[in-house]
Amino acid sequence: MQDVQNSPSGVHIPIDRVGVKGLRYPLVVRNKNDGVQHTVTQVDLYVDLPSQFKGTHMSRFLEALQAWTGVLDYHSFKQLLEDVQVRLEARRSHLTFEFPFFLAQQAPQSGSPSLMQYVCSFSGELEAGKPTMYVSVNVPVMTVCPCSLAISSQGAHSQRAMVKIKARFDGLLWLEDLIQIAQGSASSPVYSLLKRVDEKFVTESAFDNPAFVEDVVRNVATRLKEHPLIHWFQAEVESFESIHDHNAYACIEKEN
Repeated sequence: MQDVQNSPSGVHIPIDRVGVKGLRYPLVVRNKNDGVQHTVTQVDLYVDLPSQFKGTHMSRFLEALQAWTGVLDYHSFKQLLEDVQVRLEARRSHLTFEFPFFLAQQAPQSGSPSLMQYVCSFSGELEAGKPTMYVSVNVPVMTVCPCSLAISSQGAHSQRAMVKIKARFDGLLWLEDLIQIAQGSASSPVYSLLKRVDEKFVTESAFDNPAFVEDVVRNVATRLKEHPLIHWFQAEVESFESIHDHNAYACIEKEN
C-alpha cells in the first residue's frame, strides 16, 4: 500500500512536535502511603518531523502506548519515550501524562474522613538518549489578605488560591511531598469535607496566618530550594480574589 506520510513534503519546514493529543488512558501511579493508585490520565505524545516528510504515522503512537506497562515511574516513562522515538524514527520524543491524584484527608477538628483531588502531571522529552522529566502539582489553598486584615475593624477578605509547582528532579520525588509543601505555604489548606467545628478552626487559623500571593510563592520557593532531590523548579500562585475583578499572581523560577 502507498505510504503517503513518507512522501516528500511540498513545504520544506521541519515540525517541532507532531502526534496525538488528549488521549484518555488508565494509569497506575505510585502512592507514598498505599503503594499504588489507579487513575485515568490524559496523554499527549509527540515527535519532531524533518522537513522532507509530509506526515508522521499516528497509529504508531497508539501502538507504543498499548505496549507500555501502564505503571508510571521514571524508568517506564523513559521506556515509553524511547519506544516512541524508535517506532517513529524520530530525533526527539515528547510525552505528557495529566491525571487526577486523590489523597485521603481528615478534617482538622472532627477528624471526618474524605478524599481530596489534585491535578498532577508528568512530562518530559528524550533526545540523544538523555531524558528530561518534570513533575507538576496543582494544589488549592486558602489565603487571607494581610492588608485587608490590618485596615479593617471587622474581618478581612479571604479567598481560594491555586499553587502550581513544576519541578525537575533526581530519584523518587513523591507527589504527596509537593502537595504538603504547597499546603503549608498558605494561610490554610483546603478541605473537601468540614463540619462546623472544623470551619471554625480553619477560619480562625487562616486569619492567624494572613498571606499575600507574594508570601505564599516565597514560602513555596524556600521549601523547594531545601528539597534534596529538586534541581529546578517553577512555583506559581494565583489568588481568585473575592473583592476584586482580577486575580493576583506571583511566580518564582529557580535552579537549585
